Amino acid sequence: MKKILIILAFSLLSVHSFSQELMCQVSVSAPQISGTDKRVFETLQGAIYEFMNNRKWSNYNFRMEERIECTILITVTDRMSADDFKGTINLVVRRPIFNSAYNSVLLNWIDKDFQFHYVEYQPLDYSEGTFSSNLTSVLAYYANIFLGLYFDSYSLDGGGPFYDKAQSIVNSAQNSQETGWKGYESQKNRFWLVENCQNPAYNDLRDFSYKFHRLGLDQMYEKPEQGRDVITESINLLKTIYDAQPTLFELQLITDAKRDEFINIYSDDRVPPLEKTNVVNILKEIDPGNGSKYQTILSGK
Repeated sequence: MKKILIILAFSLLSVHSFSQELMCQVSVSAPQISGTDKRVFETLQGAIYEFMNNRKWSNYNFRMEERIECTILITVTDRMSADDFKGTINLVVRRPIFNSAYNSVLLNWIDKDFQFHYVEYQPLDYSEGTFSSNLTSVLAYYANIFLGLYFDSYSLDGGGPFYDKAQSIVNSAQNSQETGWKGYESQKNRFWLVENCQNPAYNDLRDFSYKFHRLGLDQMYEKPEQGRDVITESINLLKTIYDAQPTLFELQLITDAKRDEFINIYSDDRVPPLEKTNVVNILKEIDPGNGSKYQTILSGK
């Protein structure tokens, strides 16, 4: 509980308990790359781990046990030259739920626009406001997205400063040759992720995060019915966004991250049948490709 109160208040911890924000697990693999020295991928994995976990990304201090759990899984699919690579990066960030051992997924996405230059043993340098490396810019961008999503789940619109930093990285990358940074390249890339997070027209998505996590899941141990009522309200916010913009990228990311949670929450026998039916109808509408999964809430199968 002390952890959450600190996070909610955005207050600084004492100097003696200082720690960085992220506890990021990193994995780099290259299963499709043959006939080459694989040591460079081990070195890269260690360099990224140090970059993500030993750097301060904000002015807020965390105890070691309070660090934000996240995962970066890089799969290298092509070695274009000795120091140039292409692949995908799977990004996951979680936050704990009060009075439980359960961690709720805030983001689980595979970014397929990932090319980078890496010289073995060369430090991963990064300076805010400049674009010197696609590798460090991508990592810094997602570090700020992680923080934005995390703080949004604890405080209404709390992630704003971190989305601003992510937007600054996008702006600095507009003249880069690498893909993933420009709005015209795709409707589902780094440009649009932070745009959706910042756009006032989609504030209901950020309201959803706060209500679903802080006022919903965090309350369910002591007040399960009240917590679930708020979760139902939050799902209605997603319906509002869907009605206005059914193909919105961030809406898809939310349903991908929360699908299993929705099913687990409303599969509970204590949920009134009418509430189950109403929620299932909404979820099947906003996430039509997974309608059969939501149907199991009603069928019990």
